[in-house]
Amino acid sequence: MGELRTSDLDYTLPSDRIAVTPADPRDAARLLVARRGPKFDVAAAAHRIVRDLPALLIPGDVLVFNTTRVVNARLEGARADTGGHVEGLYLRPGSSPSTWIVMLRGKRMKPGAIVALNATCDATRPEGSPIEHQGVSLRLLHTIDAEPGAWEVQVEEGASPLASAGLDVLSRVGHVPLPPYILKARRDRHVEVDESSDRERYQTVFAHADTASTNDASIAAPTAGLHFTPTLLDALAARGIERVDVTLEVGPGTFKPVETETVQQHPMHSERCWMTTGAIEHIQRARREGRRIVAVGTTSCRTLEAYALACVRGPAPASLETNILIAPGHAWRWVDALLTNFHLPRSTLMALVGALLDPDGGVARLVALYEDAIRREYRFYSYGDAMLILPDALNRR
Repeated sequence: MGELRTSDLDYTLPSDRIAVTPADPRDAARLLVARRGPKFDVAAAAHRIVRDLPALLIPGDVLVFNTTRVVNARLEGARADTGGHVEGLYLRPGSSPSTWIVMLRGKRMKPGAIVALNATCDATRPEGSPIEHQGVSLRLLHTIDAEPGAWEVQVEEGASPLASAGLDVLSRVGHVPLPPYILKARRDRHVEVDESSDRERYQTVFAHADTASTNDASIAAPTAGLHFTPTLLDALAARGIERVDVTLEVGPGTFKPVETETVQQHPMHSERCWMTTGAIEHIQRARREGRRIVAVGTTSCRTLEAYALACVRGPAPASLETNILIAPGHAWRWVDALLTNFHLPRSTLMALVGALLDPDGGVARLVALYEDAIRREYRFYSYGDAMLILPDALNRR
């Protein structure tokens, strides 16, 4: 299989097709149903809603969910010395209990500068003058090699470093890390949404209750999982659809576009994922019995395929770092079907979905499906509608 040109993953999306709020209820989102294999064409696609999922699957299928929890990773603040606006994103804990690694964007950022989080500026304050702030602030320590825009920062309250800058602090001072394209689309359309709504809706109903006890914290949601409700999960169980939970900690690389000429040249980001021994055994048993593995989202898909590779080499670890790049030509080991949202153009996620549709013409077929979905006014991206890709109708896999 030759290399995939990044330009082959391009399509034009009208701005009004970007979903700025989720479907209500969650499982009312539209669902485009496609089949794997070279015989499938756009005209054969079915158009349902997510709530129809129990009827579209068969007893014995195994749905695999990413149960990671999204943290309030988006940061807003102002330079304490000048009042200049600063935007940021929490990435991970720093080298000490009082430090974080964050991405920051602002003018003339330098070591020693202080960013006052959620600072409100007095309109009468002279431009460029210091601001008064007694809340949580970030003192810039140093940049992070090989991560442009990333800093290690000391987290302070008042004028003193916090003894422990855990996720409880981030929950208090951070904001929901909605993708930038949603925030921009809301501004352009003058749509205002209360943050409490986003805190609920940009989180799956099955997410870990406490990141402190699970060691994972994502800065983006596993968006295919956002469509599920407790009622839908109960209906799937009643239908005989089995469930396996995995975890992949979604990092900033999920939004990184492919900027190289081919997808294979793209420096793939690394993310940490987990599967328990019980989950691995459940998947392997289902595979032996010829039952279908249905990944809910590309993050679950990447976790499954990463662990499938790890198991070939020997006993799999409890957690692993994966930078697996799934593109046409990928040898699928565990995943048979996929529920996923509509993805950004020129993204590795589109390459993954195209690879599952068909190893040869899957990407072109995916772009055609996207263009048809645009004509049918499907809603795109994180808060948008979904696709279900099933095996060929003549095959269980």
